[in-house]
Formats: sequence, structure tokens, C-alpha cells
Amino acid sequence: MNTLKALLRRPTVAVCLVFIAAVVVLAVLAPWLTPFDPDEQFVEGLSLEGAPLAPATPYWMGTDLLGRDLFSRLIFGARTSLFIGLLANGMAVLIGTLVGLTAGFVRGWLGSALMRLTDLMMAFPALLLAIALSAIFQPSVWIVAMVIAMVNWVQIARVIHAETVALSARDFVAVERTLGASSLRILFSHLLPHLLPTILVWATLGISTTVLLEATLSYLGVGVQPPTPSWGNIIFESQTYFTSAPWLVFIPGAAIILLSLAFNLVGDALRDELDPTLKGRR
Repeated sequence: MNTLKALLRRPTVAVCLVFIAAVVVLAVLAPWLTPFDPDEQFVEGLSLEGAPLAPATPYWMGTDLLGRDLFSRLIFGARTSLFIGLLANGMAVLIGTLVGLTAGFVRGWLGSALMRLTDLMMAFPALLLAIALSAIFQPSVWIVAMVIAMVNWVQIARVIHAETVALSARDFVAVERTLGASSLRILFSHLLPHLLPTILVWATLGISTTVLLEATLSYLGVGVQPPTPSWGNIIFESQTYFTSAPWLVFIPGAAIILLSLAFNLVGDALRDELDPTLKGRR
């Protein structure tokens, strides 16, 4: 609660939190807030020449190349992008934490093997690896989330491993071992609470990465497949109208940038508040 109050005292962070909350509310309540079905094609949604309509009543953000309401598709696309962002990032944080914590605490051949696997995964460019995995599997919302998680866990594994190694050398861990505490007790009662601030910060910062990666995969045609709307495939479908109907690209593009920026700023501020070495250095 004190951390939240500290974040809300920063005007920029407060605006970002309000924006994130608004996007979440719109995404959750999309079926009741959208004026039209996102997949419905309106005959009057195209001009006489068959071109998309510019933003005007009743289509507040215009229509796309098939005469569908862009505002409705954008809100439903937020559901898809946020769901994938939260699910993929949650899986990545869970995998990275388990790998880093195990490797840093157990050490030995198991720790070395886990960290060599992490190094191997980091050697591949994340986007190329994600494209390759997406091409192998049948693209769907769940598969895209799994693919993004598989390429994003390595960074947090590295960070958690380094912090676990440092914490394991502290005196309180040696005292617990002397008193006969089990490894599980040391892990969950002493090490994990110290790692929670780092995990929380990475969980916040990682959402922006997963949202951007999902949009990139969908734009390249190997992510979420139509007719399911996502911000990335809305841009992909509309790229041929970039010059004649720029709102079809600029509006979802702006939504992606603003949401990613908001999560980045909140994550950065959260790190400042939770890391005692950074407090007061704004």
C-alpha cells in the first residue's frame, strides 16, 4: 500500500496507472462497451469506391478495409493483446524464477546445466526464435503466449540466478543451515521473500516486451490469426491502406506504443521504490 501511494505521488506514473487501468477495464468489458460486433461487415462501412471510412459518427475511429468498426476491433484487440501479454509474461517469470533460483541455490552440475541452457537460449535472437517456433506450431492465442514465454524467460533467469548466488553467501543463510533448517525452508522462507521485489519489477517490465512481441508476430502473420482481432494483426491487415487510410495503422500503433510505455514507466518507478539503493535518486 505504501508503495502504491508512493507511485501515485509521481504525476507521470499516476497517469500511466490510470491509462493501464482504463485499457484493462475496456478489455474486460469489451462485449458490453463496443458499439458493434468486431467481426460484422457493414455495407455502409465502405465508401462508394469500396474504401474504408474516415473517423466520424457512428464509426468513431473509422472502418477497416472490410467495413468493420475499427473502435470495436481495437477494444477486442486489447483483450487479446493484454491476455497474451499477461499470460506469456507470467509463464516467463515463473520459468525464469524456477531456473534461476534452482541454479543459484543448488549449484553443482545441475546449476551449471541450467545456466548453460540459459546461455544457449540467449544466443538465439528472440524474434527469430519466436518466428521459428510460431511457424512450427499452429498459430493460436495459446500457442503465441507459449512461444513468447519460451523466448522471454532467459533474462529473468540470469537476474534471479545472480541474486540467489549473492543471497546464498549471506550470514543469515549460514545461520539457518547451522540450526538445521531444510533447503526448502531456506528457499521459501528466506531467499524467495528477498527476491520478490525483483520478480515483481520484472513481471511489470516484461508485460511491455510481451505486448510488443505479440504485435510483431501478428504483424508478420505468424501470431494471432484473423478473424480474432489483436493490435498487431489489425496493422497487418491494414498496411496496404497506409497512405489512403492512415488511421488504420496509426491508431492501433499508438495504442501499442502507449501501453508499452506505460508499463515501462510503472516498472521503472516500481524498481526505484522497491530497491533501497535507488530511493531518492529520481
